Amino acid sequence: MDSFAAARDKSQWDWTLMLMVPDWTDQAMFASAVEQAGTKNQPARLDDLRLENLSEGRCAQTLHVGSFDDEADVLKQLHHDFIPDNGFRMVGTHHEIYLSDFRRVPPESQRTILRQPIVSAAVSSD
Repeated sequence: MDSFAAARDKSQWDWTLMLMVPDWTDQAMFASAVEQAGTKNQPARLDDLRLENLSEGRCAQTLHVGSFDDEADVLKQLHHDFIPDNGFRMVGTHHEIYLSDFRRVPPESQRTILRQPIVSAAVSSD
């Protein structure tokens, strides 16, 4: 987490891009869409696509307004202050929900939800 939040060392990041699809999309529909997307010029990494559900449970989250590269201080407060100070600990994978199109919105106005799954600090990890 430190390479992500503090150092912003993007060479150390292991990330997944997710897109929301309708709840009624099943595996057969997904497979058909992937097949159709690859009929002409197959997009890079098309074979890496997968359909899965994201179910995190309780999360701590905050809205960050500004450049993606300016998230470090907000993440530090969320991860090292807010979460432990309120009796929680981090579990699962941090993720971000981009509300702004970075191609159209200036960096200082970009909006991102920063989200971290949590559990009570009293809950054992065993």
